[in-house]
Amino acid sequence: MLPWLIAILLAYLVGAVPFGVLIARAKGIDIRTQGSKNTGATNVGRVLGFRYFILCFVLDLTKGLAPTLGAGLYAGVAGNWTIDPTQAWLWLAVAAAAVLGHMFSPFLAFKGGKGVATGLGALLGVFPVLTIAALAAALVWGAVFAIRRIVSLASIAAALALPIAAGIVLATREGMTPAAAAPFVTVSAALGILVVVRHKANIRRLLAGQERRVGRPSP
Repeated sequence: MLPWLIAILLAYLVGAVPFGVLIARAKGIDIRTQGSKNTGATNVGRVLGFRYFILCFVLDLTKGLAPTLGAGLYAGVAGNWTIDPTQAWLWLAVAAAAVLGHMFSPFLAFKGGKGVATGLGALLGVFPVLTIAALAAALVWGAVFAIRRIVSLASIAAALALPIAAGIVLATREGMTPAAAAPFVTVSAALGILVVVRHKANIRRLLAGQERRVGRPSP
């Protein structure tokens, strides 16, 4: 149990590293006072340009992926479809800790980003059980963004699609019991809901028709 607790703590601290703030600070900018004032990759790209969006997105994704996959490999559960439920919950706690670290960073007075990139990385790290579902959610993000050109709408759609995709993948896996699937579907749903809640200001702007479209003037 102790190694898992250490992994959860480390995942939280790694997830809490505010790459968006650090990237902007290197350019002499406090990202928390610019654009939407969010510390995530979207606002970094809005303020600093597309290449900095890519840099921040990759770093935020990696800080979710690395501790999750690393813990799974160390515990010998990565690469398996059939995992003891207790081990599954502990592994998922590592993934969740990385996302919560990003959203509620102790380095930013327990504030942070919305968790999309870090959440994607963490779920990709739960290999292979949630990897396919995470990729499916990423495809939903890409499709919605391509059609509407609104990052927040794409992120919300992907978050809602995630537990559905996880449920479908696990339900179609031969030998997968409801008890074995429950931890993965439950955590996928919880993370999806948390991401949606973090977008509440965006939802208000979407309903009012005021959310910014990439490549187009704000309404």
